[in-house]
Amino acid sequence: MTEILVLIPARGGSKSIPRKNIRDFSGYPLIAWSIAAGLSSELVTRVIVSTDDEEIAAIAKEFGAETPFMRPLKLAQDDTTDLPVFEHALKWLENNQSYHPDVVIQLRPTSPIRPRELVDDAIRVLLENKEADCVRGVVPAGQNPYKMWRLPDGEMGPMENLLNIDGITEPYNTPRQRLPSLYWQTGHIDAIRTSTILEKGSLTGDVIYPLVIDSQYAVDLDNLQDWSRYEYLLMTSRLECVSPVHQRRLMPEKIKLLVLDFDGVISNNLVWTDQDGREMVAASRSDSIRISALREAGVETIILSSESNPVVSARAKKMGVEAFQGLGLHAKSQTLKRIMKEKGISSEHVVHVGNDVNDLPVFEIVGWSVAVADAYPEVIRAADFVLSKPGGAGAVRELCDLILRSIKENNNGS
Repeated sequence: MTEILVLIPARGGSKSIPRKNIRDFSGYPLIAWSIAAGLSSELVTRVIVSTDDEEIAAIAKEFGAETPFMRPLKLAQDDTTDLPVFEHALKWLENNQSYHPDVVIQLRPTSPIRPRELVDDAIRVLLENKEADCVRGVVPAGQNPYKMWRLPDGEMGPMENLLNIDGITEPYNTPRQRLPSLYWQTGHIDAIRTSTILEKGSLTGDVIYPLVIDSQYAVDLDNLQDWSRYEYLLMTSRLECVSPVHQRRLMPEKIKLLVLDFDGVISNNLVWTDQDGREMVAASRSDSIRISALREAGVETIILSSESNPVVSARAKKMGVEAFQGLGLHAKSQTLKRIMKEKGISSEHVVHVGNDVNDLPVFEIVGWSVAVADAYPEVIRAADFVLSKPGGAGAVRELCDLILRSIKENNNGS
């Protein structure tokens, strides 16, 4: 049997995005996406995370990875390269467990969106080509370096083309169809023979085979702008990818009904009570504006609230939506079923936003389930999408904007 080890490097001291490897990416810690890719493989025998950080190690274990050792701090610096990290892991496993994998798979956490068969495809390419030292994931290059330039030191003066090519005098003036097809390496995957690392002292060796990946998967999280952009990609695209815990559904192309929980979604889940028992809650004024825009776009909005309270009625009236109150744990889902039947709306066209465990039965009967950023962990895990805003502080506005953007894109596409 061929022993194949997935090794995920995840140090704790990220500078560009603090605590990046365990920061929430679409509802799960970033590292969980790479762990899921390793565990979903039919050929991988072990999945190990190499980290110097106790919190990262604990989260890695929670999502099914092993953390049999802690990486030395000297191998977790800003300028630490990958090679010594992999050498350390392999030597530790040999000395402490007599474990000798034949192939090592590197899955970088910063490229979390991976095709479902990616890991096994890379392994098969390596094993079927005996001369290969390594298989590296690549995507078609977005920019052609034959059309790139060098500037002189002072940035004033004649430019020099970056690359020349035999047989073409001016590659920068040549149609790209006549130029060589070029590829950009990604952080999705490296499949490496263990002998390449330990005997050749390299993570690639001399003979590197490609695994060409659809450029739609070309995600590299380097800053917070990347973060939000790729979460939106994950939510709206039709990409088939590996997801932690359960396979999340995409936003429906056609949405007819938006269902909002009240406490913790429209409000911030806090309540102020005066001496006479009157309650007040805090909500985002901007939600109402986008609810009106949704209505104009053909999307109806209702409120489902477990409690019966005049404050719900008052806020619903202000937002211009219908509210259904006083619903218990199971009555909430039963009420929604009745509403969908009366309105003639099938479940795949319904979106529900929640924050607490009483929303979970409703998640099961709608086409797309959404959690606010500060929802309870089990709700976040069950949701198809997790908003970046907490309840009562712009979460509803954020979702409305996402739905309106999707409607606009679908209309333009048609």
